[in-house]
Amino acid sequence: MDPAPIDKSATIFVAGHRGLVGSAVVRKLNSLGYTNLLLRTHAELDLTSQSSVDAFFAAHKPQYVILAAAKVGGIHANNTYPADFITINLQIQTNVISSAFKHNTRKLLFLGSSCIYPKFAPQPIPESALLTGPLEPTNEWYAIAKISGIKMCQAFRIQHSFDAISAMPTNLYGPNDNFHPENSHVLPALLRRFHEAKVNNVEKVVVWGSGKPLREFLHVDDLADSVVFLLENYSDMEHVNVGSGKEVTTKELAELVKEVVGYKGEIVWDSSKPDGTPRKLMDSSKLAGLGWEPKISLKDGLTGTYKWYLENVAAQQ
Repeated sequence: MDPAPIDKSATIFVAGHRGLVGSAVVRKLNSLGYTNLLLRTHAELDLTSQSSVDAFFAAHKPQYVILAAAKVGGIHANNTYPADFITINLQIQTNVISSAFKHNTRKLLFLGSSCIYPKFAPQPIPESALLTGPLEPTNEWYAIAKISGIKMCQAFRIQHSFDAISAMPTNLYGPNDNFHPENSHVLPALLRRFHEAKVNNVEKVVVWGSGKPLREFLHVDDLADSVVFLLENYSDMEHVNVGSGKEVTTKELAELVKEVVGYKGEIVWDSSKPDGTPRKLMDSSKLAGLGWEPKISLKDGLTGTYKWYLENVAAQQ
């Protein structure tokens, strides 16, 4: 399709603008000169309430919608609150997508997650792997909701010619990430642990596993750049993977975090602890074929994220 630049004065509703992804999308749109962003906190607009969402769309009629709002959490949270994860995410998606169509939104972009893919998907994981096998049981409640979001976008496109597209990012990191000691993801958890070890002069940091598993990370500002790119350049049924295409072992990751933080002690690998899946990489060749590629290296991204952590998290401890 031909590129369709978004008018700088277009009304754009970014749902979930305070989260890791939504806040990056807002930063990107602001930097590009978009002046008419619709932003609402959860207190101002409860996305799980159909009547509230419909009234919001009726009043403001956003021309574009970026659906980055979701209830997210780690394995423990998914195991403890499965009903919340499936219900809240289905409610948010159903309300926003159906109201966007009803009130004549021009285009909607739904953001999912790489957890939609089968546990034993081929590596790297192509878009076509969706629904070809069983999911990872620990987060299937969240994954089922996200798959339903993709299918809802496709269904509205088929039945109503509604221009709804979906993007599935790989593991993300960056400013506004969750650095909580118990329930954060691997990268922010490592940053925090190495920082605290440095500050407290701890001689060694113990990291779980062998250090051999391969992982992929994408800076959230790169994702935000791809979101704008897809809104302007993609209009089709299939969801689009958004990854960096660069793999790093957990050992390389830990050593890079150690270097960025400036920790001088040693890393000890506890190989009695589980490694998780040996390799997880998205096949992002479809997006590359459209003409987009990431720009932020892992080291530069980590350096910026650590700076943000020092200014916004560590400073308040």
